[in-house]
Amino acid sequence: MDLYHQAIDLASNPKHTRWLSPLLLLADAVFCALIIWKIPYTEIDWRAYIQQVEQYRNGERDYTLIKGDTGPLVYPAAHLFIYNALYLITDKGADIFIAQCTFAVVYLGAVSMAMACYRMAKAPPYIFPLLILSKRLHSLFLLRLFNDCFAILALFTAIYFYQRRIWTVGSVVYSFGVGIKMSVLLAAPAVGLILLQALPFNRAMNAVFLMAQIQITLAFPFLPANAKGYLARSFELTRQFLFKWTVNWRFVGEERFLSREFAITLIAVHLALLSTFVLTRWTRPSGLSIPALISTAIKPLPPKAQQLMSINVSPSFIMTSILNSMAIGMLCARSLHYQFYAYIAWSTPFLLWKAGLHPIFIYAVWGAQEWGWNVYPSTDASSIMVVGCLVVQVLSVWWGTRDDLADVASPADIAGEEKEHDE
Repeated sequence: MDLYHQAIDLASNPKHTRWLSPLLLLADAVFCALIIWKIPYTEIDWRAYIQQVEQYRNGERDYTLIKGDTGPLVYPAAHLFIYNALYLITDKGADIFIAQCTFAVVYLGAVSMAMACYRMAKAPPYIFPLLILSKRLHSLFLLRLFNDCFAILALFTAIYFYQRRIWTVGSVVYSFGVGIKMSVLLAAPAVGLILLQALPFNRAMNAVFLMAQIQITLAFPFLPANAKGYLARSFELTRQFLFKWTVNWRFVGEERFLSREFAITLIAVHLALLSTFVLTRWTRPSGLSIPALISTAIKPLPPKAQQLMSINVSPSFIMTSILNSMAIGMLCARSLHYQFYAYIAWSTPFLLWKAGLHPIFIYAVWGAQEWGWNVYPSTDASSIMVVGCLVVQVLSVWWGTRDDLADVASPADIAGEEKEHDE
């Protein structure tokens, strides 16, 4: 019985993640080395990225004119600056081995940040092995060299700094992640509400303005040549999607996939889910409605209520809200390609745990999702699995967090009590 209780403690007590995380990272580092050594690199977008960098280095500043073999440049400026640095250290993109080693470092940095975020949120040890076991995730980093690798590193780094309540650094890093790839914007609703509740209104707005300034600074070299073209290409919202590349909605059929009605339906579902979480989950630290939160710009909360609201924005709440916002966006995306798994793989174990699901079910959903993302090309069955696992995550988190902060004093109530006392 002692051995049984020790095993349960080892699997469930968050204090053990202090020594478990380094061991998992060491094992993953060895795994990364073996992948680079034994598995051939696959060319997909690397050469196109390098071609785009070469045009930038040759003086082209009109974003609409920068192209590669796979098409025009459709990512914000931080993407271009990162691959310009890679261009320099890989002999103009020719040294793939150096590129893979660099991405291995990025991968280990990203999984380290994910583990650090899990630890800050007091996640149990038994879900940590899932962070290093994804075949598809290793492929995206080490064999495909996608820009999503840097974007997800930025996202988890931002989460970590937010959890540590270093709001300015977190906001800078988050905005830089958006500057790598627009997908990171899917977390913006949660990020905005976190800042509004963790900080006084004026400080929250300062963080928002800082993020906007980061985007302007990144874009500045390209704005004089064609500012409208930069915005249109970097944050393209009207992009046409090809059915043959979709991982998620293949099972609906090509005609429906390409229809305007399907696109509008997904947008409506996205807005409905965001509204549901905003109204019932993401404003719980304050107990205030969105108009009431905004009204604090004119009439700030009493100091005691403001302090309590900020304390309620816990590391677990921060991580749950941001990852859930990303999961909602992924679920409602019209088309996911394989590289988008970077935004899902390290979110799934945490969200399923926060939902209160049994460990066996967590591993089962993770395994089903991993299978769905490793079927190439995607099939009706694999796309159903991809969408189904995202549905499970989003809905189960909504239900599983229904009692979070239920027994904590509401800042709204305290503000009301202080108002009555003053009267």
